[in-house]
Amino acid sequence: MTDTKPDLKGRLALVTGASRGIGYFLAKELAACGAHVIAVARTVGGLEELDDEIKAAGGEATLVPLDLSDMAGIDRIGGAIHERWGKLDILVANAGVLGVIAPLGHVEAKVFEKVMNINVTGTWRLIRSVDPLLRASDAGRAIVMSSGAAHSARAFWGPYAASKAAVEAMARSWADETKNMSLRVNSVNPGATRTAMRAQAMPGEDPETLPHPSEVAAKILPLASPELAETGLIFDVKKNRFTRYQMPE
Repeated sequence: MTDTKPDLKGRLALVTGASRGIGYFLAKELAACGAHVIAVARTVGGLEELDDEIKAAGGEATLVPLDLSDMAGIDRIGGAIHERWGKLDILVANAGVLGVIAPLGHVEAKVFEKVMNINVTGTWRLIRSVDPLLRASDAGRAIVMSSGAAHSARAFWGPYAASKAAVEAMARSWADETKNMSLRVNSVNPGATRTAMRAQAMPGEDPETLPHPSEVAAKILPLASPELAETGLIFDVKKNRFTRYQMPE
């Protein structure tokens, strides 16, 4: 993948989980390239900070405070975008939760259900909400965040690994459904990144040994380019290339 920043002037991008981590910095990158960013997250303070930074750099953003467990709220996003803009050019389905790191037999039902509800059902609901809008774009681009956990399926990561495997499968099916259109759908394995979720999963790890989310976001950015040809693949940030499947790190 090239590290050249795409020209996104006049394009509309929706980013979920935009109040921190990779979503935050990818929203900034998209805005810096000219896109109007619709930033979705449940943390209002983080959204307001993002908005301040985007505007200070000369960009534009629309803030949508929303918890992705609010399925009716996700449905309303598509309708609101249709009424105001009539299309969507870029989707970054980034929001997700870790749940717990524990043996499968010890995971509480409510924890498992929350992980699947937000990571899988919420992502599907988002896809359903904006699919017609991305199809209306001359070069719709969908970036669906996955994880190496979907393939390594390491011990104690069961709920999260299962949720990301499901999300990848949905993205691949969606890509195959739209392969003869201008819409391009790809998953992303960001790799270990200095985020709050990583710290929750690996509390003894030195965060300074991991890439900053701004570095990871910069490598994902080209997937939003109108020039992108690939679809139905997985972009491995660490390897900086597309693969048809991921091997455990």
